[in-house]
Amino acid sequence: MDTRTRSRLRLLVVQALVISLFATLFARLWYVQVAGGEVYQARAASQSVREIVLQPDRGLIVDAQGRPLVTNRSSWVVAIDRTTLGKLPVEERALLVERVATVVGIEPEAIQARLLNCGDADAVRGTCWNGSPYQPVPVANDVDPDVALKIKEQAEDYPGVIAQRESVRAYPQPYGINAAHLLGYLSPITSGELDEAEEAGDTSVNGASRVGRAGVEKQYDAYLRGMPGYQRVEVNSMGMVMNEHSLDAGTPGSTLVTTLDAKVQSVVEQQLAETITTARATHDPVSGKKYVADSGAVVVLEAQTGRVVAMASQPTYDPGVWVNGISQAELDRLYSEEAGTPLLSRATQGQFAPGSTWKPMMTVGALTNGYGMDTRLNCSSSFQVGNRAFKNYESGAYGSIGFDRALEVSCNTFFYRIGYDYWNRFGRDVSDVNAKDPLVEEAKEFGFGATTGIDVPGEAPGRIADRKWKRQYFESQKDYYCGIDQDPPADASAFLKKFAHEFCLEGYAYRAGDAVNFSIGQGDTIVTPLQLARAYAAFANGGTLYEPRVAKAIVDPDGAVVKEFEPTVQATVDVPPEVLGYVDDALKGVTRRGTMAWRMNGFPLDEVEIRSKTGSAEVHGKQSTSWVASYSDDYVVVMMVSQGGTGSGTSGPAIRQIWEALYGVDEGDVDPARAAVPGVVQSDELPVFAEDGSILPPARER
Repeated sequence: MDTRTRSRLRLLVVQALVISLFATLFARLWYVQVAGGEVYQARAASQSVREIVLQPDRGLIVDAQGRPLVTNRSSWVVAIDRTTLGKLPVEERALLVERVATVVGIEPEAIQARLLNCGDADAVRGTCWNGSPYQPVPVANDVDPDVALKIKEQAEDYPGVIAQRESVRAYPQPYGINAAHLLGYLSPITSGELDEAEEAGDTSVNGASRVGRAGVEKQYDAYLRGMPGYQRVEVNSMGMVMNEHSLDAGTPGSTLVTTLDAKVQSVVEQQLAETITTARATHDPVSGKKYVADSGAVVVLEAQTGRVVAMASQPTYDPGVWVNGISQAELDRLYSEEAGTPLLSRATQGQFAPGSTWKPMMTVGALTNGYGMDTRLNCSSSFQVGNRAFKNYESGAYGSIGFDRALEVSCNTFFYRIGYDYWNRFGRDVSDVNAKDPLVEEAKEFGFGATTGIDVPGEAPGRIADRKWKRQYFESQKDYYCGIDQDPPADASAFLKKFAHEFCLEGYAYRAGDAVNFSIGQGDTIVTPLQLARAYAAFANGGTLYEPRVAKAIVDPDGAVVKEFEPTVQATVDVPPEVLGYVDDALKGVTRRGTMAWRMNGFPLDEVEIRSKTGSAEVHGKQSTSWVASYSDDYVVVMMVSQGGTGSGTSGPAIRQIWEALYGVDEGDVDPARAAVPGVVQSDELPVFAEDGSILPPARER
């Protein structure tokens, strides 16, 4: 075969190969376009269709009269889809971020910081994204509607940028109230929480959800959050929305009706703020310095049900700072001791020595353990225990008196004698942690040393500083103090060295001084204002300890009642009615003749009988804590001002103002029509709901 023939043969082979390849290609093209076209078209469409989560309107929170405490408002939010952003070349990403920053009026660096996951190395807490990594990240809130419209209309210039209207929390503040520690706040769901919800099959949250973090927003989050909706949209390769498909609008959250009364809350907050301001301008007669008055709280409960009518704490905060995301600087301030740790609710989490407000419970303990209503003890100016003289306030002396008079004049030495007597009879063995102590047992009977069960998260239990606690404290601290005793630091003071030596030797010992301090609410025993209010309610209602309740009912978006919260009894105080009655009469005497009388002059006590007990708790290294605990047949009102001075001297005027508001007292006359709560005491009836589920205003305000 010659060369020409071989070349022609090779050409034929190549031609055949090319023809076969084209035949295969055309066959495949025919299959894709004709035979399998519908299948591939459906697959392509599914890849270009995305689900946009539509956040539901969160449920309202209203007071017992239907006044809105927390509502929602509409806000334009701009978010960036990081998946689309990641497909762009690096230069185009930077240009897009800069373009978005310019149009929404923030720095590009701020947007970059918000696009970081909170787990990233360079992330800044309070700025980074803590939600799902697959969810568009909000980078600007409360955007001008014209700006949002521009982004939507010029989508080709903003690939992966979403502008949509969202519902955010609003705080109408009826009568100017704050109530932050009761209401709480929201923040974005964390990836861990989202994973837990997905594992549990909970579809009510998603990567962009905001969940309750404190107060009733947290406690009743499952009712308030609602169910999100979804909209399917077609997008092109650059993330631009080309078409909108099916829409599931979701379900709004349910409304939480609370037991609070906005009018009473307003009075309570105003009186607490004014009391602290006045105290800070008043000089401590002992030190000559002005009172620090660093914090305070007021609690108002229904005595017969345990419902929380009002509760205030100072310092407080604005729950609205979380609405558009809180900055690190703002968050640091809320946790700062220098700012007074505003996030800490002094009513439920603040723990303070109760001082003389402790004495009514100690009276019950004594009257049910050997002492009688006819007992007389010497109210001397001081009582000697070992080498220390425990004194009365201002070294007052009233001679031989009974329990009733001891409560009226708040005689310390009277109760010192009782505490010492029990220690002498049952507890002289200072190492016996199981020694009988009727006063400690009575404190526990009234619920101290344990949480009350209020439906607000984070409640503190207080502390009963009995023998067991002192032993536990010694075991936890002995290594530290014994270390100082054996090898004192160069800068250790003489006091620290002495204390460490004594603690290392017998820090576990429960001595007579501990017992007498306990009898008047001093020493290491601490309570919350809420615990004290709940205990005093037991005197008013015959011995029942209710779990304080803020929630009254859950109402769905259509106005149907989902759940009502009835008063819940946690325990009952096992005390004879005649003993409770005796203490009740004695506390009437405190208001009429005792330490609270000068603050209640002219108050119509014959029509509205107020029982009260004042207290000034001494705190080592600080000024005294001011207390007034008071109650009527209907309500309990307790006020505390840390480093605020004497009980009636500092807190007395505010307590009277609150009682006047509760009963409509004006210039000594009781006018029920002026009472803050219609009918004086809250009705069991719920607010009136319109057909669309909205709440009509209270009858007196329509």
